[in-house]
Amino acid sequence: AIADRMKKENIKIRAIPTSFEISMLCGYLDIPTTSLIEAKPDWCFDGADEVDENNWLIKGRGGAMFKEKLLIKSSGKSYIVIDKSKIVNKLGCNFPIPVEVFPGALNLVENEIRQLGASEITLRLAGGKDGPFTENGNFILDVRFRDIAPDLEQELKSITGVIESGLFIGYDVEVVVL
Repeated sequence: AIADRMKKENIKIRAIPTSFEISMLCGYLDIPTTSLIEAKPDWCFDGADEVDENNWLIKGRGGAMFKEKLLIKSSGKSYIVIDKSKIVNKLGCNFPIPVEVFPGALNLVENEIRQLGASEITLRLAGGKDGPFTENGNFILDVRFRDIAPDLEQELKSITGVIESGLFIGYDVEVVVL
């Protein structure tokens, strides 16, 4: 739709893709791309795996949660576009939290996450979009907690070896339900 509008209305944009897949799609659609080194985005949009009533999110099935967080924090306005199936009463009921882990820290991180009260930890294996590695070449642990506390995102990030998590708690996003 963006590529069509660019052509029909002579709109000039530059996209900042968060994944190799979207970067390739932009190339195919003749949408020029740039990076956060070269430009500050006015706005961004993305999807989510789950969204609760507080607009807390779980994202990261595609393995690009670090770049997605970076883009959301760098953008003037952020939109999360979902359908009704992504709305949940309790975050973590349909999807685990992806946690990006430096490969050499895997055992340490797994032990630390267990101490935070994880009920299930699974090393993600290859399987379609849910690939075993992040866009940065790190491992992904899919982690479940019975309850997700407001400080869980920061607790996960404080573990040495955790690069990022798919928890987005307290981000300034506007959720658009289609």
